[in-house]
Amino acid sequence: MKKLLFLLALVVLGCQHAAKEGQKKMAIVVSTLNNPWFVVLAESAAAQAKALGYETKIFDSQNNTALESDNFENAIAQGYNAILFNPTDSKGSVVNVMKAKEAGVPVFCMDREVNSANAATSQILSDSYSGCVDLGKYFVEKMNKKGKYVEILGLVGDNNTWNRSKGFHSVVDSYPDLKMVAQQSADFDRNKAMEVLESILQAHPDIEAVFCGNDSMAMGAFQALVAAGKADKIKVFGFDGADDVLGSIKQGKIMATGMQFPKVMAQTAANYADEYIKGKRDFPQKVPVAVELVTQENVQEYLAK
Repeated sequence: MKKLLFLLALVVLGCQHAAKEGQKKMAIVVSTLNNPWFVVLAESAAAQAKALGYETKIFDSQNNTALESDNFENAIAQGYNAILFNPTDSKGSVVNVMKAKEAGVPVFCMDREVNSANAATSQILSDSYSGCVDLGKYFVEKMNKKGKYVEILGLVGDNNTWNRSKGFHSVVDSYPDLKMVAQQSADFDRNKAMEVLESILQAHPDIEAVFCGNDSMAMGAFQALVAAGKADKIKVFGFDGADDVLGSIKQGKIMATGMQFPKVMAQTAANYADEYIKGKRDFPQKVPVAVELVTQENVQEYLAK
């Protein structure tokens, strides 16, 4: 009897192992896990893929296209059936997506795009331009249509950087008394933004506002203003809808942000990948996800979500 039970246990374990061996897999390749916003994006994609029955693994490219290339090669070699992808560079990442495509592995971009219409199977992206049009209008209102300001840009190789900047300037540049005295990249990084603004303040101590291409940089900029004793004199605007910035908006430290929805983008990418694996082939090349303006007037609505 004991021998029979032992044999049955081996059969069950063997079946479980075989099921796991045959389980399909999704790789999540993200630009960086050094930013809480991208952690939410990656973990949301992984959670949705797991809910759909897939084995998952998150690969961190650390904002390095060479490491991103290694991540793609590993995902392809390890037999992943789809890649949910947040690129490091709109141009430099195209070659990695094409590598996967040639290997028969579909790629679904999340939040950031690649500059190719025939590389990724689909790209699910925040409508950064429109979101920053709204931010620009609010900026103009809060500045009373005049004053000196600084813009801190994200990664220069990311289309989101320029879509946000262009949306903002499409409004603000119509007001000649609003003067941008400096525009500098801080790579979407909090510490770099703090250093950049500290340097700018030495040359332009009379600025009245800082527009930042993401919330990490907004928080870094605010730190620089606190250190300079100017936190109550200079207005800071961000973009992302990160939890720490929502809290700062509520406390009156940050003026506004553009709320992105990383969970929506991640879940859509995972759902599309599941549909592809099950046989669907017709996907929209770009799927815009709306961005919402969050201010001190309406922040409570977003904190409650």
